[in-house]
Amino acid sequence: MKSELIEKIMISLSDAVIINIGDLKSRLYMAMNEYSIGKENTQIVVREEDKNEWYFKKFIITKTVQGLSEKTLAQYSAEIPRMLSMIGKPAECVNSDDILYYLALREHRDKVSKVTVSNNLRYLRTFFEFLTIEGIIPTNPARKVGSIKVAKKQKKAFTDVEVLKLRQGCKNAKERLIVDLLLSTGCRVSELVSIKFEDIDGRKINVLGKGNKERTVYLNAQARLTLDERIREINLVNNPYIFPSTRYRDSKEHTSNSAIEVFCKRLGEKAGIRNVHPHRFRRTCATMALKRGMPVEQVSKMLGHEDLKTTQIYLDLDERNLEIAHEKYVV
Repeated sequence: MKSELIEKIMISLSDAVIINIGDLKSRLYMAMNEYSIGKENTQIVVREEDKNEWYFKKFIITKTVQGLSEKTLAQYSAEIPRMLSMIGKPAECVNSDDILYYLALREHRDKVSKVTVSNNLRYLRTFFEFLTIEGIIPTNPARKVGSIKVAKKQKKAFTDVEVLKLRQGCKNAKERLIVDLLLSTGCRVSELVSIKFEDIDGRKINVLGKGNKERTVYLNAQARLTLDERIREINLVNNPYIFPSTRYRDSKEHTSNSAIEVFCKRLGEKAGIRNVHPHRFRRTCATMALKRGMPVEQVSKMLGHEDLKTTQIYLDLDERNLEIAHEKYVV
């Protein structure tokens, strides 16, 4: 169309000996009379129905760059699209009443627990806060929704007797090392499976925690002995990890989080102990350290916590511990 228009203008001007601005203008008007001309929009146009998907993808990319764990990203990926789908509005139009309605559906229709509803609200607050920072919405509607009260359950650490039973239930050095490392270092299960031989330096182990933050954890005497036994047991395995994957022959990957979780559950069943999972070993490590006099600030650093309040949630201190502490510190 452009070439046709230019050609027509050139033909129109070809018989003009002298061209002035006024004459040019009138000739252009005559030449363009048959055309409707508009400004071409070269910007990306996001359809109304695609906006939520666009916002969500941008949010996930940002959180991935920030170093959030795969588990956290998976929780966001499940919760946010579900909320946007159930409310059925563009994210910028969602208000606090919509969020309350959604949370009510989750609790009463989907029959999820108060803890789950509270977590749902936390994820939504983070998402809408992101939209606020990006300038997509003026305020965070989820901030107007009050916190959901959840009954606080005392989560118990293992007793000394339970720890002995769990170790006795292990059938080889690999299984004992899982127990001993979890108890000695307080590692998260994701940190445990990622440990390579090159990360170990004497009684020190460098682990990569949440947000890709490195920290050093330490082996006690029991864990060091078990580790030496494990090294002798797998010295012919061509894999950099102390817990290599067994899914494929000659695999260079580490075992999965779920494999460790299944092992702990079965070990608990074998030992006659309920609720055995990797995180309970982590809590036990923290509780034992505090009982033996480690300052809570150091316990927090050992666990890789950024907030001291998180560490305090982990600790299992019964009335007898408080009584002993009172006798020791309050004269």
